[in-house]
Amino acid sequence: MKLLLCAIFLLPAFGQTDTPPDPQPQATPPTQTAPSVPPAPAPAPATQANPDRPPANSLGQSADRSVLKPKPGQLAIKPKDYHDTTGYWHPFGRMARYVAYDQKDIWTSPFHTAKKDIKWWVIFGGATGALIATDKYVSKNAPDTSGLRTLGNSVSYLGTAYTLLPITAAMYFGGTAAHSDHFRETGLLAFESLADVTIVDLALKSVFDRERPLQGHGNGEFWKSTSPRYNSSFPSGHAIETFALASVVAHEYPHKTWVKVLAYCYAGGVVGARLAANQHFPGDVMAGGAIGWFVGDFVYGKRHNPALDKKPTIAQNILDHVSIGGGFPTAPVR
Repeated sequence: MKLLLCAIFLLPAFGQTDTPPDPQPQATPPTQTAPSVPPAPAPAPATQANPDRPPANSLGQSADRSVLKPKPGQLAIKPKDYHDTTGYWHPFGRMARYVAYDQKDIWTSPFHTAKKDIKWWVIFGGATGALIATDKYVSKNAPDTSGLRTLGNSVSYLGTAYTLLPITAAMYFGGTAAHSDHFRETGLLAFESLADVTIVDLALKSVFDRERPLQGHGNGEFWKSTSPRYNSSFPSGHAIETFALASVVAHEYPHKTWVKVLAYCYAGGVVGARLAANQHFPGDVMAGGAIGWFVGDFVYGKRHNPALDKKPTIAQNILDHVSIGGGFPTAPVR
């Protein structure tokens, strides 16, 4: 029963898909009293006309690279916030409101998940349930030495809030200094995603209260943790935060393979460190990583300003021409 509860509640609940708007009724053609006068053209959809919102498709969903394609919300970086205006601090004034809206969508998502997104429930819910069922056997048979624990605990600092928050700040203020609104947006979306997953993580830890591998008999029992409930094992806070950050960065720079590899290697390294330190079970980091990735995808689809993709700056040009390996820099892909 515990496994079924975890598999059902967890990951897919964060596969965000807003309910598409009701289709507009077909307009009745006007009576042609004068055959020579053509009918007036239909007005453009309202979702496409607002410069402060991302573009939407015909169903009112995000037209960006988001997998979940939520209904577009307010942009993180609006035209009035560009580096050549006075909007350096405007986005921070909106952030608390944006996070509140995100939380509403996240926690109500099971009630408005589209049919096309059910596969995420099946894939990640099933994978998490399978790992939870085998966690105690894997944990007890995996290598566990004092050297591994020391290394894991040391690397784990890369996934803490006091490491990740300065990274997002460096993106935003570094982008400001380099006149790169795209890089500024990356920092803002990463910050918003971290705020969202931190709230989600604390709530889920408090609900499930799972033992860590070194607690009790090492079986990872739910609702039996000896730690404070908000610091229990399930899901992994390090995994949920690092994968949220990696998801945003990878979405923002989809044509730069080295950026995506670096982002996901960073997150994967932190996840491996938590396992090496014997602080989490595989099911914990699987759940945290998947939730973090989907929240990052959701925030990107809801807040990304596609106009910034078409505004190459000094920093953007540098990133576009950096390549890993031999050979000469290649032209950017647009």
